Amino acid sequence: MAQSFELVDEESTLALGAELASRVSEGMRIYLSGDLGAGKTTLTRGFLRSLGHEGAVKSPTYTLVEPYQGLTKALYHFDLYRLGAPEEIEYMGLRDYLDDSAIVIIEWPERGFPLLPGPDLAITIAIAGSGRRADLVAESVAGKECLHSLQAAFTKERFTKNRSA
Repeated sequence: MAQSFELVDEESTLALGAELASRVSEGMRIYLSGDLGAGKTTLTRGFLRSLGHEGAVKSPTYTLVEPYQGLTKALYHFDLYRLGAPEEIEYMGLRDYLDDSAIVIIEWPERGFPLLPGPDLAITIAIAGSGRRADLVAESVAGKECLHSLQAAFTKERFTKNRSA
């Protein structure tokens, strides 16, 4: 199951993150791919703010993981951009974070393949004119339920439904 959305501005990217946060279940893995500056961290910021986080949200490029506890749902935000080899995910203990209670968002997941387990939801964000396009692919039952629920939310003014597959 796949869905693409046109994100007309930064606010719509934040809103997509918020809409996702209200629909994901505990233990889901969300993979974010896209070029530098495409909006992966902006989407994560919207997600985290929807869960009650009020502080800054930055990509954990140097720390590799940023834990967010005390929210309505526990979340770990990973950025694998600086990973030298996929085997390094074993040294950082990433598998310890992949349990049934926390949501895991991973930017640059391709740097951890083939050692990363598959995602529930894979999102690719691409620059499209003055906005962005988000391609979402559900790769599990939980991902399909989330994406199906999300489709109805994108009738709002800030979003333009692009296409479904």
